[in-house]
Amino acid sequence: MLRTVVPQCIAYAMHEAFPMKSATIPSLRVAPELRTAAEGVLREGETLSGFVEQALRDSIAKRRSQSAFIERGLAAREEARESGRYATAESVLAEIDTMLDAARRRIPPDA
Repeated sequence: MLRTVVPQCIAYAMHEAFPMKSATIPSLRVAPELRTAAEGVLREGETLSGFVEQALRDSIAKRRSQSAFIERGLAAREEARESGRYATAESVLAEIDTMLDAARRRIPPDA
């Protein structure tokens, strides 16, 4: 017979579901206006600490994305140098125009 183990303590259950945070970020001194602005955009139930943590996560993701974009661009440049095959500005712009036209056709005019 299979038995389900149920934790006897809510603290134990919470620890299993949400592992404890073990690192800290240095305190941040800001102008009172910035703190007021941040508090003004908090969603229901959201804490300022949670907001700052999410902003930090978002900034890290953005920086990683930017770095990956630059790496891809540099790799493409090197590949073009090695192969001697380049795309003209006109051909790239024409392809972008085609993509933009296709996107515009998918969006209703009243949107």
